[in-house]
Amino acid sequence: MSKIYAVGDVQGCAPSLKALLKKIPKKSKLIFLGDLVNRGPDSLGALRQLKSLQEAGRAECILGNHDLHLLAIDAGLRKTKSLDTIEPILTAPDRKELIQWVRNRPLALSNGNVLAVHAGVLPQWDLQQTIECAQEVEKTLRRKSYKDFLANMYGNTPNQWKNSLKGNERLRVITNALTRMRFCTPTGHMEFDSKEGLEQGPKGYIPWFKVPTRKTKDTLTYFGHWSTLGLLRQHNVVGLDTGCVWGGKLSAIEISSTNKDSKRLELIQVSGYDHPLRM
Repeated sequence: MSKIYAVGDVQGCAPSLKALLKKIPKKSKLIFLGDLVNRGPDSLGALRQLKSLQEAGRAECILGNHDLHLLAIDAGLRKTKSLDTIEPILTAPDRKELIQWVRNRPLALSNGNVLAVHAGVLPQWDLQQTIECAQEVEKTLRRKSYKDFLANMYGNTPNQWKNSLKGNERLRVITNALTRMRFCTPTGHMEFDSKEGLEQGPKGYIPWFKVPTRKTKDTLTYFGHWSTLGLLRQHNVVGLDTGCVWGGKLSAIEISSTNKDSKRLELIQVSGYDHPLRM
């Protein structure tokens, strides 16, 4: 049986992606954990490579906050920032096809035992609700009216989940949890400014995966988004954003078919991009 690997944030680091693919057995499948583009040296090349892998049946790619940022800029709803490297996508001859492909990617994936997301999972959600909430946003992105969602996607409120939420507020909370969250309170109030390590959250906030009552705590969960953590391998949780775009590494780790000790899973790493502005 072919192995499946989860891969951390590529962020447009096409050379690192190419190097990683050479080290992974060809029959293996890959799950990319979001932030496919932006800030790396070749976002266009990386996106084309990932699209090709997905269309060949070798990979699936989850959306991260930088990928949604690309969609919002393409839609004319946001302007590029100083560190953005997505302009070549916007001027590419295959821009329309690439954007259409991005719009059709998932925000979470699961085989019933293992969960893959970009950022985090709210403590109130069990595995089924996580996937169902992700699908609400996915369906919205695939509609002809998807730009209406993108126009209302940004904002930090509401910052807590309620099943009664509706419309744009509901979609915004789901999107923020799956693509932006790092810290939250034990009751699931999210905070979006803190980006440092496990102990650097505001008073009363803890890493989302440390919430004792989290309903997915028995589900082996793979995530990216949090480069200051580096490689995280704890019981039932694997963090894979190892700062490829900031001179760190691009990491791939075996996706287990059971909830076994993550420290025993096979790890493959290649060198990242030596970003000229990294500290």
